[in-house]
Amino acid sequence: MNELIKPIFKNISKVILGKNDTIIMACAVLLARGNLLLEDAPGLGKTILARALAQSIEGRFGRVQCTPDLLPSDITGVSIYNEQDRKFKFRPGPVFANIVLVDEINRTTPRTQSSLLEAMEERQVSVDNKTYKMYEPFMVIATQNPVEYHGTYPLPEAQLDRFLMRLSIGYPDLNQEMSIMQMQKEQHPIDTLEAVVNAKDIIKMQQQVASILVDEKVLRYITLIIRETRVHNDVMLGVSPRGSLALMRVSQALAFIEDEEQVTPNFVKRASGAVLAHRILLKPQARAEKTSLQVIEEIISRVAVPT
Repeated sequence: MNELIKPIFKNISKVILGKNDTIIMACAVLLARGNLLLEDAPGLGKTILARALAQSIEGRFGRVQCTPDLLPSDITGVSIYNEQDRKFKFRPGPVFANIVLVDEINRTTPRTQSSLLEAMEERQVSVDNKTYKMYEPFMVIATQNPVEYHGTYPLPEAQLDRFLMRLSIGYPDLNQEMSIMQMQKEQHPIDTLEAVVNAKDIIKMQQQVASILVDEKVLRYITLIIRETRVHNDVMLGVSPRGSLALMRVSQALAFIEDEEQVTPNFVKRASGAVLAHRILLKPQARAEKTSLQVIEEIISRVAVPT
């Protein structure tokens, strides 16, 4: 593992036990300048993972707790009239931070969900015909419970496509769950977690990730995978060019984390499920038989690996 990313990985591992691959993927999203969606059942550590990643970085942290009555201005901010100087003054919302945790994003209405789109994609927010730039680095970490739970609003396709990756933590095994209880008997370790890098360090690593070599054969391999999602018999809506870029950038980030100088097909295959599964829409008859992740795995097995 790259020595620059190792302190972050070790720091998060103190509070998220036995989920090394999930932690690596979360770090890859940060290094690829993307946004992360954590989707799983309640109580599995989604919010803790987001907080641990945020606290490992010495930067601004914003949090939004989503509820049905949450308004877009509660996230982006609002202009307030100042009677003394007779001018409107913009009061920024919690989205103006380096790491923004949007907890239970599918508990709020689609209108409020969509208020995050501009910030996630363009790194800016427009309020009252004025544009405000976000901090750098910037990352939205949204958590959500499965849509079959009561009181949730499914994320629209346009919103899902803005997330570089979707991850699930999953249940711990027997020994991990015992260790979790032992570790939290007196105090949660998240309360004592300290920053191990600063915002400038992250920006430098992001620049190094962008310079990781991607051979033309690997670019073709990525393109063939994406094109296959558009013609697969079970897929109604395939992956857009934004998905191609996402797969390339995450593959670069994984190569950087593993201290490699160029992207290999193995990094592409490793990233494909988390990057592409939430970007395809299955046909109604296919949804009863398989998941989108299974379809992506089928596609990966079909496409020839370059040598």
